[in-house]
Amino acid sequence: MADKPAAEGTGSSTTLTVARIRGVLSRAVWVVCLTLALVLAAAAFSFALDANVDNGLVKLVRDLADAFDLGWFDLDKPVKEFKAPNADVKTALFNYGIAAVVYLIIGRFLERLIRP
Repeated sequence: MADKPAAEGTGSSTTLTVARIRGVLSRAVWVVCLTLALVLAAAAFSFALDANVDNGLVKLVRDLADAFDLGWFDLDKPVKEFKAPNADVKTALFNYGIAAVVYLIIGRFLERLIRP
């Protein structure tokens, strides 16, 4: 009978450890998706603000956005391409904005799925 309480203590300790790991993992997934959404939003605003493309930070943000645009929202083959004045700004805002929202939805879904 002395072994039974020790077994229960170990089981609840394992359960708490798994819950903590799942909690940390769910927050990490959310932070990664949120960061990618912010990068896409920053890249879209760099087009809207007509940022200097020779600036290293602007170049980095746009390169990261191009790498993480999910393939569907690429500015070379956009989901929606505008033809009016400021077409590149409108195209970047629309496509990168949609990609950012998709990252937020996926991140929140995965966070809730993983969280205990």
